[in-house]
Amino acid sequence: MEGEERKRSKGRLCCLCNERRASLKRPKTLEQICKDCFYDVFEDEIHQLIVGEQLFRSGERIAIGASGGKDSTVLAYVLSKLNRVHNYGLHLFLLSVDEGITGYRDDSLQTVHRNQIQYDLPLKVVSYKDLYGWTMDQIVNLIGTKNNCTFCGVFRRQALDRGAAFLKVDKLVTGHNADDIAETVLLNILRGDIARLSRCTSITTGEDGPIPRCKPFKYTYEKEIVIYPYSLNHFFLILCFVAIGSSYLQILDILITYAYFKRLDYFSTECNLYLFIIYLYIYYFYFYFLVHPTSNYNIPLRIAGIYSPNAYRGFAREFIKDLERIRPRAILDIIKSGENFRISTATKMPEQGTCERCGYISSQKWCKACVLLDGLNRGLPKLGIGRNRGSIGCKDGIESQGGKSIESKQFGTLDF
Repeated sequence: MEGEERKRSKGRLCCLCNERRASLKRPKTLEQICKDCFYDVFEDEIHQLIVGEQLFRSGERIAIGASGGKDSTVLAYVLSKLNRVHNYGLHLFLLSVDEGITGYRDDSLQTVHRNQIQYDLPLKVVSYKDLYGWTMDQIVNLIGTKNNCTFCGVFRRQALDRGAAFLKVDKLVTGHNADDIAETVLLNILRGDIARLSRCTSITTGEDGPIPRCKPFKYTYEKEIVIYPYSLNHFFLILCFVAIGSSYLQILDILITYAYFKRLDYFSTECNLYLFIIYLYIYYFYFYFLVHPTSNYNIPLRIAGIYSPNAYRGFAREFIKDLERIRPRAILDIIKSGENFRISTATKMPEQGTCERCGYISSQKWCKACVLLDGLNRGLPKLGIGRNRGSIGCKDGIESQGGKSIESKQFGTLDF
């Protein structure tokens, strides 16, 4: 009787400690737990994964891919804490990429510089401009808003590896979470990409390359990482949750999460934030009906520098969120299914080699970054996208068709 009276007077108790009042319902398990227990299970799950998978060895130099967003900020905080508490003996560094997206990356890099001070970690920033001679703003002005994610993704991946090589690290860790990996599994199935499907669920990839990549958040749900400012009004708060596929009824369950409890400092705007689409609709409606049809409709796009509201991955993300609303464990089930895929021994897989131009790992004569960059320099930005790939790698006439050759760019300064 006393226990029931205590429960009624204090509200529902934490199902783990049975002492403190429950503060949230875990999205992964639907357990109602208190703030302190959430800290413990969140950090302990990551620690057990690191130890069980033997991700690191004492004395290794580890670069943390830091964008200033929620995932990389929480990763930097948790990894630095676990390294200190459990004596991993790691030398940690922050590594950021400046894509040259005005109004997005320049703001998020300010957060990264604050994180550098807060976590007392060395920081290295590499930029598209220095590595490739192009910024994403320049690329989008040339190619438009379609297929720009191809350029950004390919360039960013190689930029991270080049930055990691500059820091002479042993491994690179990224903040890819369970939602990201489940989306990748679905995307590779839809594309029929057997090669990537066989490795996209691996917690460590690129072991045969110069610098392996690790994903300590492989089984960590995005909703346990993400933070949403509690001071926002209800309308804006609902729109933010719609952006990650959450219903209004889920707001109270995931409002208070790890980053929120810890008061971590991160940049909360993403390149494909749906709120920006709403802004565009309002802006275009205003100019089309109230100003003049000849007005420059590209102003908000240029000001915000956000180029991927319709990225192909967004459709997979929306589907994943719909599944999660029905059955929260669906995300883990998709990852487990991806892990259980087996490729027939008779299937011919791409052979790993090195790019003839820059020395980066590639299964073709030229790596994808060199192909895309060559197209940009020749004034043929769609070269290497879709069916145009057949004309890539021909040495005859590459420089003769006008424009600068790829060798004129600052592209081969690091030895892979």
